[in-house]
Amino acid sequence: MNLASLLDQHPADRVALISRGRKTTFGELQQQVAGLRGGLTRLGIGRGDRVAVVANNNWYFVVSYLATLGVGAVAVPLNPQTPPSAMASELRAVGAVAVVIGPSARSAIEAVGSDSTPELKHRIGAGFQPDGGISLDELMSGDPVPMVETDDDDLAVLVFTSGTAGSPKAAKLSHGNLLINLRQVAASSEEGPGPDDVAFGLLPMFHIYGLNVVLGMTLATGAPVVLIERFDPVAALEAIEKHGITMVSGPPNMWAAFAGLTGVSPDSMSTVRLATSGAAKLAPEVAVAMAERYGLAVKEGYGLTEASPVVTAGLGVDAPVGSVGVPVPGMEVRLVDLSGEDVLVGDAGEIWVRGPNVFGGYWEDEEATARILDPEGWLHTGDLAVVDDDGFIYLVDRIKDLIIVSGFNVFPAEVEEVLLEHPAIEAAAVIGVPHPYTGEAVRAYVVARSGFSIEEDDVIDFVAGRLARYKCPNKVTFVEEIPVGLGGKVLRKALKDEARSAVD
Repeated sequence: MNLASLLDQHPADRVALISRGRKTTFGELQQQVAGLRGGLTRLGIGRGDRVAVVANNNWYFVVSYLATLGVGAVAVPLNPQTPPSAMASELRAVGAVAVVIGPSARSAIEAVGSDSTPELKHRIGAGFQPDGGISLDELMSGDPVPMVETDDDDLAVLVFTSGTAGSPKAAKLSHGNLLINLRQVAASSEEGPGPDDVAFGLLPMFHIYGLNVVLGMTLATGAPVVLIERFDPVAALEAIEKHGITMVSGPPNMWAAFAGLTGVSPDSMSTVRLATSGAAKLAPEVAVAMAERYGLAVKEGYGLTEASPVVTAGLGVDAPVGSVGVPVPGMEVRLVDLSGEDVLVGDAGEIWVRGPNVFGGYWEDEEATARILDPEGWLHTGDLAVVDDDGFIYLVDRIKDLIIVSGFNVFPAEVEEVLLEHPAIEAAAVIGVPHPYTGEAVRAYVVARSGFSIEEDDVIDFVAGRLARYKCPNKVTFVEEIPVGLGGKVLRKALKDEARSAVD
């Protein structure tokens, strides 16, 4: 079954998208996608060809994505903010033959010159016509063509991720991977999405969370999605009230922004019945603040690109605050030690997952695939977690971020949680740095709250009163901000690079 056929299962007069203030029904979207399928076919684009889509969350992205899948080609969603040189590298890596460039992503044109991307034959402008290229409107104006039938194993999407294997690589996700994960999520809870819901489409659709959990799920259920191109917490609350949004999914930094707003009505989210957080660990104090301020229970889940992406969910199981819930139906999950043996309840172990939603590997990189996907089909995620007596899973940290001080394990997240208890600390991140006597030492980066004065010794003493001495920072650096990615994850590599530069 072609993933794009989800579009054809709903009444034609039902609203599918709200983008840039304009509503598009399922009937209109079906016609538009069929027209673009015809345009892509006339360009010679078909089964197995890679088509990059460089657009923000808007109508242009959705119609390009679905038309690409519909002709049997492989969609490659790319971040419009990626620097041109890096984008050109990604286009070369997957051998893209065409690229669709959204109206607010024109800087991407620098990345698609004939010299830097020799395999790229077609440059398609969404809302404009690039030099030497063609406009999306022109492509859509010809005769439509029917959808191409695909098998579950046929490749649907290539999503770039640093994930579990270091440098960015393109994860291969099939039509079956994506469809099955939608069914797993739907079956995980009776309170899940339905056709009468309205989804908040903030999560970027070049990210698997936004692509399948938000867009894919709304296409599957027939619910409309309000597409948000840029996040502003006040404007977001206005959109939630205006459109009667009932489902909000987002990363921890979005929820933290909502929780920190002042002067807004506690009824601002009164229409929301499902609130979920993913992409990174949600601080328990943020979840508590959302419940106290808005009466909203934010449930966590866990997933990764390589699993299409949902592995666990907290909806429908009364998961405690701080837990990412339990595995979705059809998903096997193990927590294992360094020797590959299952750990005891309460002990930290690496999350291994297996199921029909697990990807087929990285594009043209068998070595990277073999490092994380073993012969028995277990995906070694690189994430550490513990499970309690009731079967609820709690994320701990990333294996690669583990700090080893004199042979003792230090999880950065544990130290960061303590740092954030300090009334003068707004944000914090912890890394390990080389040390001549202990192997590694703990270094903290701290953002002080406005109006507070705090010294390095104050921070170290505060942690020392709450954690074992080997877990305490021996150096505290005060910074203006902590670098984080789109999903809200701390970019520890940037901090480690800074630390190395300081030593040099």
